[in-house]
Amino acid sequence: MAVSTYNSHNRSVIRRARAGDLLEFNRGWYSHWAVYIGDEEVVHLGGIDNDGINGTLKSNHVFTICGKTFNKAVVKKENFWKVVFDSKVEINNTKDRKCRPKPAHEIVREALSKLGEIGYNVLWNNCEHFAAFCRYGVNWSEQANKALTGIAAVGATVVVGGIIRELCKGRKEKTRKHLDF
Repeated sequence: MAVSTYNSHNRSVIRRARAGDLLEFNRGWYSHWAVYIGDEEVVHLGGIDNDGINGTLKSNHVFTICGKTFNKAVVKKENFWKVVFDSKVEINNTKDRKCRPKPAHEIVREALSKLGEIGYNVLWNNCEHFAAFCRYGVNWSEQANKALTGIAAVGATVVVGGIIRELCKGRKEKTRKHLDF
């Protein structure tokens, strides 16, 4: 177990966690998600060695998890303390406000039924999608939604900027032609 600045907090969280709860591990620029199954055990989607924290990126793959391309990942059952590293963890069942959770035993059964290598996509099938699917039967990732919104906003800005640039260019040409008389 890595020494954590959040050790006391994380011990408190794991004491309160119940089977079927979703755990969110704050990794700084992203969060990792897992399904708590009891006895300080979680099921989560990650790379071979971990979910990317302390992982190495291969230069020939833009998107990797611990050197493994994003098209494959592993659903695994691990001890909570092996997954937490030096992250701050929270029980995060906030999607309960919009989705009805399955009974705890069904959530745990669903998570355990997925053990092994599966496909991975950061926007469509990531660790948060996996955890939400186990709890609610719905693939849902707030992180991915925010990323897609950001990508759409950038795309819209580029398109609008291009339109404005073309309009201004046309206007300059008209002005130039008018001044040539």
